[in-house]
Amino acid sequence: MTSHKSGHSFKPFVVLGIFLLVWWGLPPVFHSFTKVTFAEIQAPFATLHSHIKDFQFYLELQLHSKKELIETCRDLSRLNAYHSLQKQENKSTQTEIEALELLLHLPPNPGFRYEVARVCFRDISAWWQQLIIRKGQNYGIMPGQAVVFGGGVVGKIAESYATTAVVELVTSPNFRCSAHFESDNSPVIYQGLINKPFSSPTGYVTNAPNKITAGIHLVSSRLGGIFPDGLIIGFVNQLQPEADGLFQSGTVSLDPRLFEIQEVAVLIPSELE
Repeated sequence: MTSHKSGHSFKPFVVLGIFLLVWWGLPPVFHSFTKVTFAEIQAPFATLHSHIKDFQFYLELQLHSKKELIETCRDLSRLNAYHSLQKQENKSTQTEIEALELLLHLPPNPGFRYEVARVCFRDISAWWQQLIIRKGQNYGIMPGQAVVFGGGVVGKIAESYATTAVVELVTSPNFRCSAHFESDNSPVIYQGLINKPFSSPTGYVTNAPNKITAGIHLVSSRLGGIFPDGLIIGFVNQLQPEADGLFQSGTVSLDPRLFEIQEVAVLIPSELE
């Protein structure tokens, strides 16, 4: 009787083993097709939850008084006026940069279009940090494109589907990019770290020149071909000599809003338009 029960207990493991052997034996094309199909089936459920949250927020706004709405509109009007002035200044600066590039025969900086997308799902763990946004290939979003927000670098597109896309956060250990310090153009390497739950987001910088001291912002570099130059990545708190003694490395404090961000902007290169 005992041997009969033990035989039944092994059956699930045998079935699982056979399934894994069959799955590993299938061609990579089938694996990729299955992954894409599952992501496309799952996408409507993720975006539906996000739309429901937006609708709940809309209902909450209905509870505000007219006085509060008038004050909010007044504040928005002031912000619009301020951003309008900034837009004019940026346009003037861009014209000056183009004139200098023409004078010095420099290649122009790559142009981008900002595609704003809503975050609908977060996959935050110690080993990877990802976001899913509500736009994908239907808006020209493709793998490898940069993702930013008001505080600087968010990450890059890791996977893109018909109506959704996966963003690899700048905090993820799988994320690497070229960077430089705010006051120095020497190229360095930034990489995400394993972040513990409920801890402040951090990263790591290597190949920093010995002349650099801590207490400075780390910004993106266009050498990597993903990000435009000068977007804030984080703040370098400390630097220490590496084993070879030629360079320094240290931790980078990232924007804490990365784990709570609701909207991002994807930089779509102008040549893809």
